[in-house]
Amino acid sequence: MTYKFNLTRTMALLTLAATSFTLNPAMAQEPVRQDDDIKQMVGQLSAKNLEALVRKMVSFETRHSLSSTTDKKRGIGAAREWVKSEFEKYAQASNGRMTVEMDRYTVKADGRRIPQDVEMANVMAILKGTDPTDKRVIIVSGHLDSRATDVMDAKSKAPGANDDASGVAIVMEMARVMASRKFPATLMFVAFQGEEQGLYGSKHLAERVKKEGMDLVAVLNNDIVGNSYAAETGLHDNTKVRVFSEGTPANESEEQARLRKTLGAENDSPSRNLARYMESVGEKYVDQIDVVLVHRADRFLRGGDHTPFNQQGYAAVRMSEMNEDFDHQHQDVRKENGKQYGDLPEFMDFEYLRKNTGVNLATMASLGWAPAAPEKVGVLTANLTNKTDLQWEAPGKGEKPAGYYVLMRETNSPGWEKKFFVKETKATLPYSKDNYFFAVQSVDAEGHASLPVLPAPVRE
Repeated sequence: MTYKFNLTRTMALLTLAATSFTLNPAMAQEPVRQDDDIKQMVGQLSAKNLEALVRKMVSFETRHSLSSTTDKKRGIGAAREWVKSEFEKYAQASNGRMTVEMDRYTVKADGRRIPQDVEMANVMAILKGTDPTDKRVIIVSGHLDSRATDVMDAKSKAPGANDDASGVAIVMEMARVMASRKFPATLMFVAFQGEEQGLYGSKHLAERVKKEGMDLVAVLNNDIVGNSYAAETGLHDNTKVRVFSEGTPANESEEQARLRKTLGAENDSPSRNLARYMESVGEKYVDQIDVVLVHRADRFLRGGDHTPFNQQGYAAVRMSEMNEDFDHQHQDVRKENGKQYGDLPEFMDFEYLRKNTGVNLATMASLGWAPAAPEKVGVLTANLTNKTDLQWEAPGKGEKPAGYYVLMRETNSPGWEKKFFVKETKATLPYSKDNYFFAVQSVDAEGHASLPVLPAPVRE
């Protein structure tokens, strides 16, 4: 491809390719390998930097969405301006490709968590894609606002170290490391406001994305991602992190529902396959991390900033720590019976936060460098056969793929089990379509793959 080219890897891919996919697909299974540039970026992430970012956000004392917007040292206004200034520093390494904006919006009084009309703002750094024909957008996010025990208390200290300075720190550290890199797709690094008051910042951006017709590929939302200790149970483990994803799409149409039932694809929504992608790519580049896929849209009876994007029909997931410490989440800062409460940085694990940042970065970079997904993916159903015939079209935008991965798994398997490389836009596999799920990804010469696309039934 234009942006990154490696002759050795290209030749390896071509060696695996065959004009026919019917002879011995097992011989074409793709080996696991790492991209040197992604590995280097993950290595540049710093637990020390992440801690400094979190402590600076805590220093504003409260970042409640209804706190001061004029105080230079305290409140949401000061915090927003600081994040913007840091983004602008990172943007200097981009040769003008990264722009920073304060996306302001007004939230009307709702009689619940918004007592009067209030102006809020999302802080965004946008790394513009280098391919003018590639309109894809990928978002990584966290929420800047914080809260005390009373969600309406805009005056008390609400340090919000883990909820969710940790998520914003991930976004900022990724922007710092990735600003100098070139991707064909556009990357957006977003610090939302208004999450605790009702997901207002993410609602605003999701609606804007829809209105402007952006080709939004994925949203990686990070909320409460920096603690490795579980209150009550006493578990302490910094080797696991959860990724939540919806099963049935929130805005599923009648036609999409019919197709889902036909395929039996209740476990294959775009968001669920984004979560699988995050697991496979993240674990490939980050040592000592197990990405645990939770087959729920979010934690039990709770929500996050990926939700409005799901509601608009986009693939969006939430990363959250495996073990939560509720003594230091949504708590007033205080001591009771010698025990410290409150969301303070001393109760965080910054090496764990670094690993979670690496999972996000590897996922975003892989998607950002990958070609667009294949189009009109279909499985032929005209004949009764124990083989599976797949066909698709090359993406109509961006650079032409070097080839395609065909993914396969048994119907009772939670994750993809086999992956084959082909150069054609069709494949015949000696496996029955009745017994397996299949999907197709576009892949470039470096092995960066798009999100998988499930085939729809096609009769010739």
